[in-house]
Amino acid sequence: MENIKLTEYSHGAGCGCKISPAVLDSILKTSRNVISYPNLLVGNSTKDDAAAFDLGNGTSVLSTTDFFMPIVDDPFTFGKIAATNALSDIYAMGGKPLMAIAILGWPIKTLSPEIAREVIDGGRSVCDDAGIPLAGGHSIDSPEPIFGLAVTGLVENNRLKQNNMATENCEIFLTKPLGIGILTTAQKRKLIEPGHIDPAIEAMCTLNKIGGEISALDGVVALTDVTGFGLLGHLGEICDGSDISAVVNFNEVPLLPNARKYLAMDCISGGTRNNFNSYGDTITEMTDEQKFILCDAQTSGGLLAIVKKESVSEFLQITSSVGLSLKPIGYTCKRENKLIKVI
Repeated sequence: MENIKLTEYSHGAGCGCKISPAVLDSILKTSRNVISYPNLLVGNSTKDDAAAFDLGNGTSVLSTTDFFMPIVDDPFTFGKIAATNALSDIYAMGGKPLMAIAILGWPIKTLSPEIAREVIDGGRSVCDDAGIPLAGGHSIDSPEPIFGLAVTGLVENNRLKQNNMATENCEIFLTKPLGIGILTTAQKRKLIEPGHIDPAIEAMCTLNKIGGEISALDGVVALTDVTGFGLLGHLGEICDGSDISAVVNFNEVPLLPNARKYLAMDCISGGTRNNFNSYGDTITEMTDEQKFILCDAQTSGGLLAIVKKESVSEFLQITSSVGLSLKPIGYTCKRENKLIKVI
């Protein structure tokens, strides 16, 4: 297979390709379900990670899709990241995936079919790791390469986690470090030093399986994954939907190695800037460093868990059993003028 750099064939990268929160709201505000579906427990009336349809036997089907343009140059790795990211939405609802189908857009006159095959093989390897089949898919001829999955999962109704169920006086936890957008932007601009992108790739290829385990705790009151809207964007959705506010301790937020180095080189994605422009007025005043780290557009980021204080010890026992060393990055509080305060 020829030596190609996939990021040179797309205008955006990963979840940084997302339409900005403000523009998306304008698209969807008049495009909601007007007919009531009693079994639809979670639909597009909230900003959740997947739809949930009650089967009437104590479980619900989860359905989600996610796809984007290349965030790394290697085709196999691109497929792995895209698949990991898509599966995350099922875990973020407290569920477990059942099967997936592929979504492929490919510039067939520019990039060979063999490269597309490598992308799909990467996606299949992640599905194998998750214990599910990649059961089919759909493809189109597109100007830029696109890959992702539509995923079906199951969740016990008493484990279903939404992002509008948070309460006051809870601790906030994040399972992966931030900085993915900064490092991948440095790579796209050919500024990255050898080895510096590796921790970001490792993070993006790590499945958020822990979501299916911590959902057993009633004290985990809300759960979502941190992707294209950045930490503050997704935390803001939790706060707004739950009618609460939050305080984030910037010094406690985990960050990938060398992210600050490339931030100082202005490696800030367009998606990150769009994030701040969309919701910056709901956050207290921040330094530029705080702004561009906390709004950094993540791809296949970690889970953001809101945990009651009395459940923190049990939560940490579960997360430490899979090698995660976590500590709170903030807490929730009663609704204030600003959704989030950064200290």
